[in-house]
Amino acid sequence: MRALKPAGNQVAQVLFKPTTFVHLNHIIKLLKVSSDTNNLILAKILHSHLLVTNQTSTGSNINPLNSLINIYAKSNRISVAQKVFDRMPERNLVSWCSLMAGYLQTGFPLQVLKLFKDMTLVDSLRPNEYIFAVVFSACSDGGKALEGRQCHGYVVKSGLVFHQYVKNALINMYSKFSDVKGAMRVFSLVPGYDVYSYNVVLNGLVQQGFLNEAIQVLERLMGESVEWDSVTYVTVFGLCACLKDLKLGLQVHCRILTSDVELDVFVNSAIINMYGKCGKVINARKTFDWLQVKNVVVWTGIMAAYFQNGCFEEALNLFSEMKINDVSPNGFTFAVMLNSTAGLFALRHGNVLYGEIVKSGFKDHVIVGNALINMYAKCGDIEAASKVFLDMMYRDCITWNAMICGFSHHGLGKEAMALFHDLLAAGECPNYVTFVGVLSACSHLGLVKEGLYYLNQFMRQVGVEPGLEHYTCVVGLLSKAGLLDEAEELLRSIPVELDVIAWRTLLSACHVHRNYGFGRRIAEFVLEMDPNDVGTYTLLSNIYAKAKRWDGVVKIRKLMRERNIKKEPGVSWIEIRNITHVFVSDDCQHPESTQIYEKVKELLARIKPLGYIPDVTAVLHDVEEEQKEDYLSYHSEKLAIAYGLIHAPLEAPIRVFKNLRMCEDCHSAAKLISKLTNSMIIVRDANRFHSFQNGCCSCADYW
Repeated sequence: MRALKPAGNQVAQVLFKPTTFVHLNHIIKLLKVSSDTNNLILAKILHSHLLVTNQTSTGSNINPLNSLINIYAKSNRISVAQKVFDRMPERNLVSWCSLMAGYLQTGFPLQVLKLFKDMTLVDSLRPNEYIFAVVFSACSDGGKALEGRQCHGYVVKSGLVFHQYVKNALINMYSKFSDVKGAMRVFSLVPGYDVYSYNVVLNGLVQQGFLNEAIQVLERLMGESVEWDSVTYVTVFGLCACLKDLKLGLQVHCRILTSDVELDVFVNSAIINMYGKCGKVINARKTFDWLQVKNVVVWTGIMAAYFQNGCFEEALNLFSEMKINDVSPNGFTFAVMLNSTAGLFALRHGNVLYGEIVKSGFKDHVIVGNALINMYAKCGDIEAASKVFLDMMYRDCITWNAMICGFSHHGLGKEAMALFHDLLAAGECPNYVTFVGVLSACSHLGLVKEGLYYLNQFMRQVGVEPGLEHYTCVVGLLSKAGLLDEAEELLRSIPVELDVIAWRTLLSACHVHRNYGFGRRIAEFVLEMDPNDVGTYTLLSNIYAKAKRWDGVVKIRKLMRERNIKKEPGVSWIEIRNITHVFVSDDCQHPESTQIYEKVKELLARIKPLGYIPDVTAVLHDVEEEQKEDYLSYHSEKLAIAYGLIHAPLEAPIRVFKNLRMCEDCHSAAKLISKLTNSMIIVRDANRFHSFQNGCCSCADYW
C-alpha cells in the first residue's frame, strides 16, 4: 500500500481508533479539504470511517456522501461515484448534479442525459438552474440538438433562463451546434451579460464565419463596462486576423498592453497570428522576439506567419532554430514546414522532413498526412502523394480534396474522378474545394456534359454554391472543347463577380485554337477591365505574332512601355543533390554553361529524326527563320532539362519548375527528349504539371 502523507497518516490514526467518533461537521470540513487539495487518499479514509461508523445509511448524512461523489468524480473514479450514489438512502438535487457533472467531466455526456431523465422519473425532483447548466453542456458535447432545444423550452417556461450560467450554457450549446442564430437569439433576448457570454458568442460567430455580426457584438462589448479576459483577447485577435483588419488589431494590441491581462502563450500566439494574417510579419517577429519563454505553440505561430506571407525559407530556418533551442515540433509544426517546402518546390527537403515525422511519431496525424499529400503533389511527385493517401489511417475532407486536386493539377483526370466517386461511396460530403478539383478533372478529360451537370445540378444538390473558381474551370472545359462562343456566353451570364483570370482562360484558348480574331476582341475587353494585366499583353502579343501581324506586336510592346508594364523574365530551376540551379533563356552565367549548351545541341539534333520541327511561330520577333531557330534552342526549360540529364541519377525523374507558361516548342521538344532518353521529365509551369514520358505529355497537348 502506498505510504500516506504525514497529515493523512495522522487523520487515519484518529479515524481508525474503535472508540473514536468524529462529528459529521468535521467530516464535511475534511472532505472539503480533500476536494480542494485533490487528495483522494484522504477521501478514501473519510469514506471508510463513514462506513465503519455506519454513517452512510441514514438520510441525514446526505451532505458528506454528495461530497464523496464530487471527489470521486473529480479524481476520475466515476464508477466509484456511481456506487456511492446508488447506495444512498436519500438523494437530493446536489447528489444528482454532482454525479452528472462527474460524467460530463469524464467524457460521458449521454450518461448525463440518462441521469436527467431518471432524476425526474425516479426521484420526481424538479431540476434547478445548476442541473440545466450541466444538461445543456451535455447536449452540446453529445451532439443532441433536439434534446437541447426541448430543455431550452423548459427553462424559458420556468424562468430559469435568466440565470447567467444557464444563459451561458445555452449560448455555448447553440454555438457548438453551429446554430449562430439560436445563440444570438438567447444572447439578445435574455438580459444580463458577463464576459463569458460575450466570449462564447464572439467565438461562435468567428468560427462560423459571421464576421459582420461578430463586429456588431464587439462594438456592443466595447460600449459596456465588461472587463475583458484572456479568452476575449484571443477571440478578438482571431476576428482581426479573419478580417485582415490591421488597424483594429493594433488597437486591441494597445488595449491589452495597458490592461492587467497576462500575456500567456495563447494570447501571444493570437497576436502573432493576427499580424501574420494582416501581412505584417515584421510585427509578428517583434512580438515573438519579445517573449522570454517560447513553447512549440509560439514557434509554430511565427513559422505560420512567415509561411502565410510567402517567406518560405525564413519559416524553414526558424524550424532549425527551434530545434537548436530544444523545442520539439508537434503535428501543426510539421504541417507548416511541409507547406513551406511545397511553396519552394523543395522535394528533397520534404523527404527529409518526412523522415523526421516518422521518427517523431506524427505520421498518422491527419493534419500531417494532408500536408504531406500537398507537398508531394506540388513538388511533382504525385505517386508519393498517392502512397501517403493510401497509407493514411484516418482521412477528412481536406485529405480527399488534396488528393483529388493533386491528381487534377497533374493532368490525371481519370484518377481524380475515380477518387471523387470513392469519396461519395465513403459517405464524405464534397465541399467547395472538392468541386474545384472535380471540374478541373472534367476539363482535362474534355467531359463537357458531366462538367455542366456538376456545376448546374449536383453542386446545388449537396448545398455548395458555385463560385468564381468553379466557373473558371467550366470556362476552361468549354474552351478546351473549342466551344469558345459558349464559354464567352457563360462568362457574361454568371452571377458572381469575375476576375481577369477567368477571361484570360478564354483568351488562352483562343491562342491554342488559333482563333486570333476572337482572341483580339477578348483581349481588348480584358484590358478594359485591367489595363495593367501583364498576362493579357503577353497573350495578345503572341496572338499577333502567330498571325504574323508584326505591327500588332510592335503596338503592344509600345503600349506596355508607355504604361510601364514589364513582362516577367522566364526562369526555370532544377534541384540536383540538394542544390537548386536557376536558368534564364540564353543563360551563360552557369559554371557549366558550355557543357549544357553542347547537351542541348546534341538533344535537339537527335530528336529531329524523331519528328522534331522547331516551332518558329513561338518566336515573337520578325527575323530570319534560322535566327528564329537559334532563339528557340536555349529557352530556360531546355537548359534545365539538359542539366538534369547530365547530372541527375540514372532512372530518376527530371523535375523542372518554371515561372511562366511553357512554350509550344519546348513542349514538343520535351516530349521527344523523354522518348529519346527513356526518361520521365516533369515540368511545372505557371498553369499546371506536364509529365513527359515515352513521347507523350499528361496535358494531352492542351495547356
